[in-house]
Amino acid sequence: MNPEVNTKQHLKQKSSKSKGTSTGQTGERFVYQDDEIMDKSFDWGQFARLFGYMKPYAKQLLPLVILMMILGTVTKLTVPFLTSLAIDKAIAPEDGNTSLKMLYIITGIVLVLYIVQWLASTYRIKFTNIIGQRVIYDLRTDLFKHIQKLSFNFFDKRPAGSVLVRVTNDVNSLQELFTSGVVNLMIDCVQLVGIVVILLLINWKLGLAVILTVPLMFFISTKLRVKIRLAWQVVRMKNSRINSHLNESIQGIRVTQAYTQEQENIKFFDEVNNDSKKSWDRASTMNQAFGPLIEITGGLGTLILFWFGAYLIQHDQLTVGYLVAFSSYVGNFWEPINRLGQMYNQLLVAMASSERIFEFIDEKPSIDDKPGAKPIPQIKGNIKLKDIVFEYEKGRQALKGINLNVEAGQNIALVGHTGSGKSTIINLLSRFYDITSGKITIDGYDIRDVTVESLRSQISIVLQDTFIFSGTIRDNIRFGRLDATDEEIEDVAKAVDAHEFIMKLPGGYDTEVEERGNMLSMGQRQLLSFARALLADPRILILDEATASIDTETEIKIQEALKVLLKGRTSFIVAHRLSTIRHADKIVVLDHGEIKEEGNHSELMQHQGTYHGLIEAQFRFV
Repeated sequence: MNPEVNTKQHLKQKSSKSKGTSTGQTGERFVYQDDEIMDKSFDWGQFARLFGYMKPYAKQLLPLVILMMILGTVTKLTVPFLTSLAIDKAIAPEDGNTSLKMLYIITGIVLVLYIVQWLASTYRIKFTNIIGQRVIYDLRTDLFKHIQKLSFNFFDKRPAGSVLVRVTNDVNSLQELFTSGVVNLMIDCVQLVGIVVILLLINWKLGLAVILTVPLMFFISTKLRVKIRLAWQVVRMKNSRINSHLNESIQGIRVTQAYTQEQENIKFFDEVNNDSKKSWDRASTMNQAFGPLIEITGGLGTLILFWFGAYLIQHDQLTVGYLVAFSSYVGNFWEPINRLGQMYNQLLVAMASSERIFEFIDEKPSIDDKPGAKPIPQIKGNIKLKDIVFEYEKGRQALKGINLNVEAGQNIALVGHTGSGKSTIINLLSRFYDITSGKITIDGYDIRDVTVESLRSQISIVLQDTFIFSGTIRDNIRFGRLDATDEEIEDVAKAVDAHEFIMKLPGGYDTEVEERGNMLSMGQRQLLSFARALLADPRILILDEATASIDTETEIKIQEALKVLLKGRTSFIVAHRLSTIRHADKIVVLDHGEIKEEGNHSELMQHQGTYHGLIEAQFRFV
């Protein structure tokens, strides 16, 4: 990410009353651009896309799930019918002759049905959990893979916490939908159809009278669906803000404590956390509104059942047994209706999350291989920048017509004030961004015409703020080339004078380092990044303020090592410490995105221009 541009350019500044994720020095709040509610109608295309993730497992496990589902539903719907037979034929038959034998037989059958229902439910849950977990695994993998391909400008506009929420919380919120929701939806639909058919067969008049209350419930519930969906989107947004602020707070804990701003940070986190709680309470309240609606509608249906049922019994159009069975079926009828209402809410929550997930998946990398792009052959290192213009934001030029020729094997130093465009040139060479206009060629190949992987695989970059992954010292160095042997790893460590401090660690090269390498000093982390870059054996080596955090004694050793290691490679050195670039083949002096001077140290000192002024200013404060 470019350190020369405003690191908050991706934020919208709000007043202190706004809700955001970051606090400026003036107490102003910031809201990240992606924290917006996506007010869209229910997207059935997205619904189908989401459930497309179940397709690979449809043939393998879905038939078993459907079989268990049908078996469980049939046994459940059979029990009330057998209960009616027990009442009308065994307990209170018309002829008055009770039959204990028939009662025992029916009781035995019901017991067997309950056992079958239990077994079917157990295996159905097992199979649906397997499908659900595999779907979540695939979805999270696809999302992570796509994020790895996205370009720098995508991450410039989004805090790390916001990206983290998509991969964790938003994907996890779909888990219940896939592990139980989908199958429960099918079960409830089959059960509803079965109950309606049975009710109409028993007595179509009473069945219609009870079922007439259903449209009323659906009419009321659909009025809430849009508000519920938007409410859950707000919850996801608030959670994203919490994670973003939490990530920022942890990363900046040293600065927070250094300036004794703990209470201010706690106060702001409490505001964001309380905001999240309120949004959850609101969404949850709306979510629970379906329950009372179902109970009220169900109560109305029950009143109709017993009033009209009693009338039918008095007129010999219905038996007591059938009324009991009818009552049981109606109870079973409202149960899936209630679950369908909850399922709809669950689906709205899932759609809110899936919208955010697919927003990332549908994001196109701004840097990608053009159609027909071919791998660049092994680089020699002849580089030309012709009329390069670049804008991080439209209308704000970071580079203004840069022209630069670099011969293979040359050591090029880029110097200039902060914001002059040094790191921007580095980012463009590695094609982390694409130029606005102009042309960059390496060995005559336009870098936009070759594959990104083949280009970056031959370039190594060492940054000032190097990143150390959790794992061993050996793993971190091997990150430059995964097939490197232990001997090769030790050789590059010795070349950059890192071997000595590594061997003093408790486990040597197998020492486990913490996240970001916090157990190591800045200088030690920088030495490891040198070893990592050199192990990759790049044709182009870029050092972006790479020696800024290394003490003078270590720097002298590295400078001696670099004389050998840079030989035969084209290299770029970005440095504020001008003493480190005296021996560069060419020094390029940048100012406000333009090249002011270029030449070696002696030539530029004799010229007594901008470079001469920078040297004098630096040594004046030494």
